[in-house]
Formats: sequence, C-alpha cells, structure tokens
Amino acid sequence: MSDRTAIIIGAGPAGLTAAYELLEKTEIKTIIYEMTGDVGGISKTVNYKGNRIDIGGHRFFSKSQRVVERWKRILPLQTAPAKDDIIIRRNNPFSQKSTVQKSKSGNSGGNSSSDPEKTDHVMLIRSRVSRILLNRRLFNYPISLNLDTIRNLGIVKIIKTILSYIRIGLFPIRNENSLQDFFINRFGKELYLTFFKDYTEKVWGTSCSKIKPEWGIQRIKGLSFDRAILHAVNSIIFTDSSITQKNTETSLIGHFMYPKFGPGQMWEEVAKSVKERGAELCLKHKVIRLNCEDNRIVEAEVKDETTGKIVTKKGNYFLSTMPVKDLIGCLGESVPPEVREVAQGLVYRDFVTVGLLLKKLKIMNNTEIRTVNNIIPDNWIYVQDKDVKLGRLQIYNNWSPYLVADENMVWMGLEYFCNEGDEVWNKSDIDFAKFAIGELVRIDIAQEEDVVDFTVIRMPKAYPAYFGGYERFEIIRRFTDRFENLFLMGRNGMHRYNNQDHSMLTAMVSVENIIKGIKLKDNIWAVNMEKEYYESR
Repeated sequence: MSDRTAIIIGAGPAGLTAAYELLEKTEIKTIIYEMTGDVGGISKTVNYKGNRIDIGGHRFFSKSQRVVERWKRILPLQTAPAKDDIIIRRNNPFSQKSTVQKSKSGNSGGNSSSDPEKTDHVMLIRSRVSRILLNRRLFNYPISLNLDTIRNLGIVKIIKTILSYIRIGLFPIRNENSLQDFFINRFGKELYLTFFKDYTEKVWGTSCSKIKPEWGIQRIKGLSFDRAILHAVNSIIFTDSSITQKNTETSLIGHFMYPKFGPGQMWEEVAKSVKERGAELCLKHKVIRLNCEDNRIVEAEVKDETTGKIVTKKGNYFLSTMPVKDLIGCLGESVPPEVREVAQGLVYRDFVTVGLLLKKLKIMNNTEIRTVNNIIPDNWIYVQDKDVKLGRLQIYNNWSPYLVADENMVWMGLEYFCNEGDEVWNKSDIDFAKFAIGELVRIDIAQEEDVVDFTVIRMPKAYPAYFGGYERFEIIRRFTDRFENLFLMGRNGMHRYNNQDHSMLTAMVSVENIIKGIKLKDNIWAVNMEKEYYESR
C-alpha cells in the first residue's frame, strides 16, 4: 500500500483517529486537510488568557474498551492527586489505581509518574455532578426521588409523575414517530413535560413532535424512568468504582476520564503523533470539490485559505468528516437532483459559548461535596427556565483545576443554542456578554459586579438536526455509499449526533474496511446504533 494515498477531510476526533489508524497499520501516505486553523473540531480546547474552555463539555467515557485503551495510550491516567484534591485534602481513589499505559512499541505514553502536579501529559479521573435548574431550584440529573426532589416538586406532582409513568407502561405509544413519543414512552408524559420538553426545544429551536426519535437513541440510549430509579436504589447499596463502569448507563455514570488541559489536549497530542509518523496536516485548507469517475473519487481540489491558491490532489481513499451538506455540494454535477434537494434540506444547530471569569458565585454550595473555595460542585447545569435563552452552564473548575489560571476565581461557560445568522448569533461580543451576564443575574447564579472578564466563542454546525431533510437521509446514504473509496465518518460527516468515542469508532471501522478491501459501508453506519431499540420497534 506504500504507493497509495488517503485524503482525510477534517482534523477532528474522527479524522485524526483515521490518520492514526492508517499510519499504525498500513504504509498508506496520509494527508489531512482542515479548513480551520486548529485541530479537534468541536472537541478542541480554547485558551483565553490561560483560562481554557471546553466547548460543549466532553466526558472521556466509552463502552468501547478499544477507545478507552487508545485514550490511555495517548494520555496515561493520573497516579497522584490533582491540584484541587491536594488543596481540599480530598481522597481520589483512582489516582492510586492508575497505571502507566504502554504503546505497542513498549514506550510509555508520558511521564512515568503521571502526577498531574509534575507533568502535563496526563489524564485525570473526575467525579461527575450535573443538575437541572428549574424554577430557580436545582434537581439532580438524572432525576432521583430523593428528599430534595420531593420538596422541590411537591408530593402532588410526584404522585402525578408516578401515575403517568404507570399509565404509559400499560398503554405505550406503539409507533414512536417523534422524539416526543420517545421521551413519553420512557419517562411518562408528566416527567417529559416537566424536565425534557422545554430544554430539548431550547436546544433545537423546534417542537419535540417534529424531531425524529433517533436523537434520543443517540443521546440517552437505554435510560428510562425505571432504570434511573433502579440505579438510585442500587447506588445506596453498591457503588461502581471501576473506571469503565461497564454496567452503568452512560447518562448515569459517576466519574469519567479527562485530559489535564481539556479535550483539545488529546487531539493536539494525536495530531503531533501522526505528523511525527509522516502524515501531512494542512491547516486552513478547505476541500472545495471532489472529482469522480464512475463509482470512485479520484481527486480533491483544495483551497489554501491563507493564499487563496487552489491545488488538485489525487488520492486512492477519501475519508470525509465535513458536513454532509457541504460534501454533496463538492460532488458537483455527479449529484442527482433528488440527492441535492435532500442535502439542501439538512439542518444544523449552532452553538455559542460565553466564557466568564468571576470573583465568586452568588449561588451557594449546599451539597455534601467539598470543592475549592466551596463553589457549587457541578460540571454542568441544564437551564430549563423559559424566561432565559441560556441552555446550559459549565463550571470549568470542576472539570479540571488546570483549566483555570487562578484557582481563586470561578471560570464558567454559558452555552447558547442558535442558528447561524439569527439574532442571537449576530450579537457583537460585547452585547452578547452583557446579555449573558444579565441572564446569569436573573437566575440568581452570580452578580454583575463579580464579573472580571469574558470571551465569546461561536461554533457553527455543532449539532446535526434530526428534522428537516433528515427524514429522507437514506437517499443521501445510498448515493454516497456507491463510491467504493469514499468513507463518511464522525458527527457531521454522517449527520449523526455522535459522541467523540463513536466518531473515533467510525474512523477505526473505515480503516479496517480499507485494509480488508471491504467496499460496503454498513458496518460504519452500524456504529452506535441500538439494535435492541430497532428490534423492539
């Protein structure tokens, strides 16, 4: 294979994983074209004056042992307490269990001590805390029937919720045609209306009745009301202290791995590794056209965004993570009208994060969880309240103490879901920051006078939507699958709301197909599809 070339479009988790696999298992020349100036895609980390922002929040957790081992090979697990563990004298049992992971060549993945206070090349183990803010009150997420929940909702609401779940258990919606049907079947109508409807519609900007149920399959999988209650009961008796938590639903995990400097650190390390092995990584290079002959892609036309120069590059394999809508546009006259129509109808939801540096928070830590400066312990808070556009809050201090330049400050992200070009997206940075601060004050999280600094980050096409042209997506899949050397991977590449581990798996399977000469793409599309769900339907 040494005389063959693979062209990878996009340097996010899928693109970089594909390059890593190709270079480790083949002698195929590998070229990566990334249209932006950095790697990682939505999994990148933004550094603002030494304060780092994780766009969207990325827990490093996977049911795939293959993915977990890859992460640990790149960044070995911590073997000593992190900064915040030391400050508050908190015992982190995982730091005592961690071992240095070795690569295939026998070399360790970093400093042999893996002490986060002595090396940056390390993966932390972090506790997961997330809650829902509704009517200015905090509820555990996933919802649990504890005293706080009963007190906040009231006994009448609790009884109605239980009866609603019993009713849907006896008379389920037989044909789940929408995300609304999906939620109601798993949680009952009362719980759906209370905790799922408004937030989900805030995320997508449309009614849950218009969203396909596949979104639920991708995001919450086997979680349901009874499983959440069973998990809460079991947690009292038994705590899964393993790192993998194989028997725990993803939405219920209690801890996760996390790079010292955020998710982007992982992908910066992978990018460094593939370049050392001979890959060409071309940043600010946009693929503007793919030329084909019969059922094969033969070359890519690439524009250097810095110079404006356009070059043509021949290849034997093309692995794409670019948005499907753009990919179809790159294929030009070879695209049938029906395929073009469906692609033009695909919808994306865009994302804005306002990073705020604060002296302190107004909201108090009333939990039993100890934190530095006693700030609230949440990784993120889902904001259900209708009177604000704010969708979610992240407290970066709790993801990793090394994301914050000054441990005495609170570094947080206010996350907004919007459409590129709409009123929210088009606000100037200053206006957006003022708007976000005003909403934070309104929901009693902080006071304006405690804000020290801010930054605004916009991320287009963050979430491929399960409505619009998605209803007929099979038409696009049939068309792209006919190109035997074209492999669609990742979240936007497949128009699927994949997590980064699933994006990685689509890349791994794609490379396996190249090595084995498999031209069908069914096994790539099968990644992260719930067979049991479809069988039950």
